Amino acid sequence: MLWLPVALAARPAMAATAGFDQGLAGAVWSAALAYIAPRSLQALTLPQMTLWGLNGLAALDPDLTTNMQDGQIRLYGPNALLLAVPAPGADADATAWGQAAARIAATAYGASPALQQAGTQGIIGNFFDELFNHFDPYSRYESPDRAAQDELMILGLAGTGLTLTADAGHVVIGAVAADSPAANAGLLPGQMVLAMNGRATSPAQIEALNAAMNGVNGSTVSFSIIDPEATDGSSPPTPESVTLTRALIPPPTVFTEAPLSPNIAVLRITGFNKGTGDQFSQALGTLMQQTPPPSALVLDLRGNRGGVLSQAVLVADSLMASGLIAQTQGRDPDADQQFKAEGADLTNGAPIVVLVDGQTASAAEILSSALADNDRAVVVGSGTLGKGLVQTLTALPDGGELFVTWSRVLAARGWPLQGLGVMPQVCTSLGALAAQTQMNALDSGHNLMGSSVTRERGLRAPVSIDAELALRDQCPAAIGTPLDLRVAHHLLTSPTAYRAALVR
Repeated sequence: MLWLPVALAARPAMAATAGFDQGLAGAVWSAALAYIAPRSLQALTLPQMTLWGLNGLAALDPDLTTNMQDGQIRLYGPNALLLAVPAPGADADATAWGQAAARIAATAYGASPALQQAGTQGIIGNFFDELFNHFDPYSRYESPDRAAQDELMILGLAGTGLTLTADAGHVVIGAVAADSPAANAGLLPGQMVLAMNGRATSPAQIEALNAAMNGVNGSTVSFSIIDPEATDGSSPPTPESVTLTRALIPPPTVFTEAPLSPNIAVLRITGFNKGTGDQFSQALGTLMQQTPPPSALVLDLRGNRGGVLSQAVLVADSLMASGLIAQTQGRDPDADQQFKAEGADLTNGAPIVVLVDGQTASAAEILSSALADNDRAVVVGSGTLGKGLVQTLTALPDGGELFVTWSRVLAARGWPLQGLGVMPQVCTSLGALAAQTQMNALDSGHNLMGSSVTRERGLRAPVSIDAELALRDQCPAAIGTPLDLRVAHHLLTSPTAYRAALVR
């Protein structure tokens, strides 16, 4: 229904709305509202969320205003009521509200050059931008293009899993990615690659050969390979033909760094994608097969912004023989979960130091808190970011994706990660002098950070901003420095200091 108040001047006839896909917008918003309503951490009504989203029209064109009045959703221009539609009833579902919002948006599109320039996708996106302004920082909508890019980042490009290198004038396999076509075919580092797709290989071609590993998902690439270990020396090894089918391979996130000493290994995890758990197990297994195996481990999570929660759980599980890793709690019963270590400690109880900094977040905080709370590792560095909210994901009718925060993460001892972050047991962000003072105290069996760590572990959600800030001031967030490694080396070579730093 369209009507004009007597006190307001009539507006010229609206332009056609053929350029706005009202049906698509209605379908997207209906699906989103239906998904959010039972899952958001805060209980919200459909009318409230719809009006918040419609404020996105004003974000594109400040001359537009939407409100609810006398049982109607009203759209105003600068000097006229453009449209008034009956608000869906109290028992109306998300579809009714999504379709009503789309009808409002279609009229606004016809009246506004700014909306016409933004197009359907821009209007859909602004609806979510304004809606999620009332949520937490992590709930969001991603457009179809962005969603496709994110999928590639998580799943990886299609490839073989092989990395080739030059050795003694030959092309050899330098590395094999975990859970890749090459790994599944049994290929191993050190094997010589004589030909690729029927063409002889040369060490001068290494860069081009590695680039050619990537291709269309499902396409094939063939190799002629010699295994130097597969002969007794009485006759030259026989080349073997191997054909690999390219598949989506998660990008590498686990790296073996230079050891701190012959007995202290260092593994760095840069993020958590769908391959991180397997990559970590493979890298750690390789280290532990050395003769002699390392007697201690440094796990570097500095700069790690997180990723897939389940992969952080897998890494923790490979370092803990038992114990609670983390738990999640939300309004939706399906959001309540407990994650427990059920595997075996691949290090056989070797001491561990975890390095964190102000950019360590999300899944990386879950891993570091699990190891610290279970007395399995000492955390060294600065206060971490403090992202302890979990998002659930759904695909929308336009090909975009919706991320909705639906649960809070609690560390193994029950304290919330959100806002607090992980308090290091040894703080390095206060400077080298303060770190040395802490080391001296630890050598005497006393941890100067002990009271702060204990206070954090005793907190329960919700935690006030004042309490968060007061605690975080004890070890301010900062970027990691070489001091972290020096402290780690001291802890892992001084059993007294390590035991004191655990803060049981």
